[in-house]
Amino acid sequence: MKTDIIVIGAGPVGLFTVFEAGILGLNCVLIDNLDKPGGQCAELYPDKPIYDIPGVPYQTGQEHVDALLKQIEPFDYKLLLNQRVDEIRNVGDSWEVKTSENNKIESKNIFIAAGAGSFEPIKPNLQSDFSNFEGQDIFYSVKDKNELKDKCVTIFGGGDSALDWTIELSKICKELILIHRRDAFRGAPDSEKKVRKLHQDGKIKLLTPYILQSIQGDKTVESLSLLNTETKEVHSIETEKILFFYGLNKKLGPILDWNLDVEKNKILVNTENFETNQEGIFAVGDINTYPGKLNLILSGFHETTLAVQKAFTRINPGERVPFGYTTSSTSIHEKLGLKNT
Repeated sequence: MKTDIIVIGAGPVGLFTVFEAGILGLNCVLIDNLDKPGGQCAELYPDKPIYDIPGVPYQTGQEHVDALLKQIEPFDYKLLLNQRVDEIRNVGDSWEVKTSENNKIESKNIFIAAGAGSFEPIKPNLQSDFSNFEGQDIFYSVKDKNELKDKCVTIFGGGDSALDWTIELSKICKELILIHRRDAFRGAPDSEKKVRKLHQDGKIKLLTPYILQSIQGDKTVESLSLLNTETKEVHSIETEKILFFYGLNKKLGPILDWNLDVEKNKILVNTENFETNQEGIFAVGDINTYPGKLNLILSGFHETTLAVQKAFTRINPGERVPFGYTTSSTSIHEKLGLKNT
């Protein structure tokens, strides 16, 4: 299989790469180890609200993914799911990747849009086994917030995910408790302010500084034992559902074997076209690093837009990269399937 651009990772930045490539007449093959496109937005935070997409005041993670998929419908791309890229090797002036399903794809350009790499949730360290509750009463992400409607829910964590979901779920839960090991949070100050206001207004319970000691229940979760880390007193609370937002263990996996310059588990790139130290291999989105880097979706969109320009010149040496505004370019309108515009 040959293509103009191989995109490793089908999250928002990977999907937008298809759009930017498409308006330049380039095609893509996207490879992702998940069973659906969308990356963390679809897998971990489908119901989480996003407020910083330009021109879109509010959008959930899944709505954002759906909009990107709709946007790239006019373009030629293939999506290979449930497989990871295990090997990358030189083939003349091109690259060949081999996946875990033994698919081989050749291209002059590889875009690594793998987000934070492979990830797995950090779980509580308890003496007793609680795996029988996972996926039923214990969760590490919210895939459908309506499943928690009118439930007694307990959230553990002190970062953005814990704060954001406390704010969001306070609107639909029968009872909501946020528990953190200290009375200081790592999330956005504005979110923390909202959470404390919800507690003051009696809409949620905020318990700090507490840590989880044990989970009680037979077939379902019934109660929790908590230790106050200051007084050393043990308290018991009743709950039905538990959300753990302790963060993710992030791993680059096979990426470390691809002879790329890496710093603190992120791939170093230049800021002209976000190419790595290997010519023809680009890194866009949260997987890369450079001076002033911000881990925002909109930053990834900017990065991949410039990287696609360089990819075009690698496929068409000596040609000027065609540039046009989507508002007025007839050729872009034709590619988008628009008529009489």
